[in-house]
Amino acid sequence: MRILIIEDDVRLCDSLRYQMEQEGYAVDVCHDGADGWELIRQESADVILLDRMLPSMDGITILHRTRSLGITTPILMVTALGELSDRVMGLDGGADDYIVKPFEYEELMARIRCIIRRPPALSATELLTCGDLSYHFTTRRLGCGSRTLLLSKREGTLLEFFLRNCGQTLPRSLILARVWGPDAEVEDGNLDNYIHFLRRRLSSVNSTVQLKTIRGIGYCLEESHV
Repeated sequence: MRILIIEDDVRLCDSLRYQMEQEGYAVDVCHDGADGWELIRQESADVILLDRMLPSMDGITILHRTRSLGITTPILMVTALGELSDRVMGLDGGADDYIVKPFEYEELMARIRCIIRRPPALSATELLTCGDLSYHFTTRRLGCGSRTLLLSKREGTLLEFFLRNCGQTLPRSLILARVWGPDAEVEDGNLDNYIHFLRRRLSSVNSTVQLKTIRGIGYCLEESHV
């Protein structure tokens, strides 16, 4: 399981990361609200720990943007603001749970385990479309007409990014940053491989949507009218 921690307390982040990695979790850490929002948009995390007070963009704004975009990744607010009104604002804003600093690590992990046990709530906003193509990003199921198939997590994340920007030319550098992460060391050919995989998937469901190469720039997902 991958946990994303968006928290400006560096010492707390280092402590949580160490303890979580000792238990076998993969952990990403971000200390800035705007940078954290960009990481959330990649949807590579299984659970997000989100501080309320952050530089650049506060946690409540991040919550609203995340849920308005249809991203359903479980979010646990981790904050020093423990008044009833603060907790209500966080939960009403889209958080799945709320824990107040200081807290015990064992309680935090118990709350995380509780969150991931909950069945995901399905909604129409989880269905992305382009032309005759539909993709349910929670189940990672791709469909066209009566044909459906299941994508791998990386394929799904890549296709979702294209679908959210259907008809737009996306530079290679932007795709790598959003799908693999801004600091990930990814060989350039890795993206080409996954583009090839997605093209085979589109062909398998007989979609008219094509993933086109824009020479010297990147790729564009668009409906073919030929």
